[in-house]
Amino acid sequence: MIRHKILIADSGATKTDWCLVEKGIIIHRFNTKGISPIFQSKEEITEEIKEHVYPQLKERMPEAIFFYGSGCIPEKIDNVKNAIQSSFPIERVEVYSDLVAAAHSLCGDESGIACILGTGSNSCEWNGKEIVNQVSPLGFILGDEGSGGSMGKLLVGDVLKNQLSTELKEKFLKQYDLTPAIIIENVYRKPFPSRFLASLTPFLIQNIEQTAIKEIVKKSFTDFFQRNVMQYAYKTNKVHFVGSIAHYYADTLKEVAENNEITVGKIDQSPMDGLVEYYKTKAL
Repeated sequence: MIRHKILIADSGATKTDWCLVEKGIIIHRFNTKGISPIFQSKEEITEEIKEHVYPQLKERMPEAIFFYGSGCIPEKIDNVKNAIQSSFPIERVEVYSDLVAAAHSLCGDESGIACILGTGSNSCEWNGKEIVNQVSPLGFILGDEGSGGSMGKLLVGDVLKNQLSTELKEKFLKQYDLTPAIIIENVYRKPFPSRFLASLTPFLIQNIEQTAIKEIVKKSFTDFFQRNVMQYAYKTNKVHFVGSIAHYYADTLKEVAENNEITVGKIDQSPMDGLVEYYKTKAL
């Protein structure tokens, strides 16, 4: 039986994108706060869905729900599923990680390498049905190469260690109203330092023609390819990307990929359109 009305959710740390889809067409789209079972209890997720998701859909109940989210590791999936079913008493509720969202969106039923480049980074090798290989991203302290957090860290390090021109350094500090002390406070003492560092990356794209800035971006992408992607079967698979960093830095990303003999496939800012397309042909 093909279910004609499904709800797809793509959740990150800060927001969740919800799409009600009927016969392959988005009929209602809205955003709520990010949902992460790593940082929220089942009760907190239940409350969020009950207050902000269910009221949007109570007049047009979906027949199946597919939720993709950061932090949806195997041991946390049941918490998210139970929280959803407390408001939506339907049988078909499936919960996947954001990495599976990238694979479903970018690769579908074909093999390929799916990558996320946003505030953080992640990647996997996909055989058309499941993840067959994954290099751990390790977070922005030990890894997350190619991400906004990683690029922000490289940028701030170059600013504070006087590796940029005086003009470029002063321009950066003035644009974000920062001092070395404020930077140290945000990185070492306040929560979510990777978000703070990622918030500084617009400076990179605005000044990408400056050699020192271009080298920061190229180094971050080179590290991502060499420490992650090149551990997969990249010579026989296209490498696809989703995320804001991949989208806005697409030209440099393609340049670095070519230098490493990597074939780039799709580059999408969000996985949602690809997920809608993925479910068009599924018998649910």
